Amino acid sequence: METIGKIAIVGAGAVGCYYGGRLVQHGQDVHFLMRSDFDAVMRDGLQIQSPLGDATLRVKAYKSAADIGPCDVVIIALKATSNQALLELLPPLLHEGTLLLTLQNGLGNEEFLAHHFGAHRVLGGLCFVCINRTAAGVVHHIAQGRINLGEHTRAPQPRTLAIAATFNQSGIECVIEPSLAAARWKKLVWNIPFNGLSIAEGEIDTSAILADPKIEQRVRDLMTEIITTARGLGHDVPFALIDDMIERTRTMAQYRPSSLIDFQESREVELEPIWGEPIRQAIRANLAMPLVTELYEQLKTLTQSRVALGTRSGP
Repeated sequence: METIGKIAIVGAGAVGCYYGGRLVQHGQDVHFLMRSDFDAVMRDGLQIQSPLGDATLRVKAYKSAADIGPCDVVIIALKATSNQALLELLPPLLHEGTLLLTLQNGLGNEEFLAHHFGAHRVLGGLCFVCINRTAAGVVHHIAQGRINLGEHTRAPQPRTLAIAATFNQSGIECVIEPSLAAARWKKLVWNIPFNGLSIAEGEIDTSAILADPKIEQRVRDLMTEIITTARGLGHDVPFALIDDMIERTRTMAQYRPSSLIDFQESREVELEPIWGEPIRQAIRANLAMPLVTELYEQLKTLTQSRVALGTRSGP
């Protein structure tokens, strides 16, 4: 069994618990930084409900990073809206050779980590998976699960191969991307329209989005604009992704994207990494994204209204 040493999971929501749990199932040394779900997991275990088989796992969970101590790999699965918290959470987990693998959505997360902790540490992974956290310490895995893994600003290294091998041996399909930047834009081809329209078109799931021909056409138009922009930035993103992603999404049934769940539960939506930063990158390259910009402005209005409503209804 391939091993990558001591692993920390920072961000024990659906993504962190699912992938961390799979690693635990296959004998990896995994340590979860877990605050809100700590008591439930200590009492009942980490529970994964999955078509691949249900599991209840006894895991190593901690309320503070200092209690975990230095690790060889830190997997970051916090929402990107909480990146400032990493400035406090990560230092106790680092030794000279610690690798930082972000599984976060959108653009700018690798750059944030590189700026504060050193570019040499940083890798990124894109999660193609349908999962929801349904209760404290309970994750419902619906479908898929692949991670596309890449190095920040450089070609794959031996360590990239070792991490990918560990994931694959733990039942997590993992493929290595020659260009992480291009892979990020490929993921945006799905995230921008489906996460955004699930909110903007009236709080609907992926099935409802594709059941309405007008909304599906909006998905296709957004995807075309995103791919055109990515190609304008020099990334090899094929237009064939449009049909492929839409057909894959049809198999997800009534799936609620993560941004819709955040919106409905009055949590901060990842506006800037998913919608704002791609627009800014396009502007810096003298490229226009009018359809994405329109959606971004819609989402800003809706999320601000939701925050204001929550404030007014509070104590």
